[in-house]
Amino acid sequence: MLEGKIAIVTGGGQGIGKHAALTLARAGAKIAIFDYNTNTANTTAAEIDKISGAVAVTVDVRSEADFEAALKRVQKELGGADILVNNAGIVPHFRWGLPRWPKVEDMPEEFWSKVIQTNLYGTFFGTKHAIPLLKTRGGGHIINLYGGGGPNPPGALTYMITKNGIRTFSRYVAEEVRDDNICVVTFSPRYAIATEDASDEAKSRMPSPEVLEDAFVLASQLSMDFSGKCVAYDAGSLVIEDAMEG
Repeated sequence: MLEGKIAIVTGGGQGIGKHAALTLARAGAKIAIFDYNTNTANTTAAEIDKISGAVAVTVDVRSEADFEAALKRVQKELGGADILVNNAGIVPHFRWGLPRWPKVEDMPEEFWSKVIQTNLYGTFFGTKHAIPLLKTRGGGHIINLYGGGGPNPPGALTYMITKNGIRTFSRYVAEEVRDDNICVVTFSPRYAIATEDASDEAKSRMPSPEVLEDAFVLASQLSMDFSGKCVAYDAGSLVIEDAMEG
């Protein structure tokens, strides 16, 4: 399905990112794992390399210089990029039984900045520097991760600022690159997922990333009609989560 394609997955060393990378590889794509954690990046890349070919790159998504250097390496070693999955992010895992994030009145500036820079700036830097690579290969797909977090009880404010920002970012970037045959979508898992570092209690009552099955493969094949939309996985297919009008 994706033979000859090259995919970049940020935060690809574990969790949803690792699941995305593995499923894209099984569909035939070569994978570049971008991750802040060198060990998990290398381990996942080694696993994927047995399937379709992979490289691991240590990247701090808050650093534009890191992204530029990483993408130059992908260009040199893999030949470019067709797919970018902007997955890396800091997530409030309240459903895992962890303490809630601070209310705004108690929030240190460094906490706010770290979440904003990782989630929102990371998506910006990745998109900005991947677009030229996608253009040289005649287009491609950019998949930006979205997640929910209700306001009551409080604690997810900073996270939701970034995720709603990513939805708007995706919508506007989609129009900027539409003529370049680059499809930009926001992907919503719809519900909280327990990844490798979740507690055993959380894993017992929450789904693992495998519940998303081939969602990222499907997203990497969407037509330009979906560009600018927010999509979610449902019963083996992708559906538009909302029209993002206004």
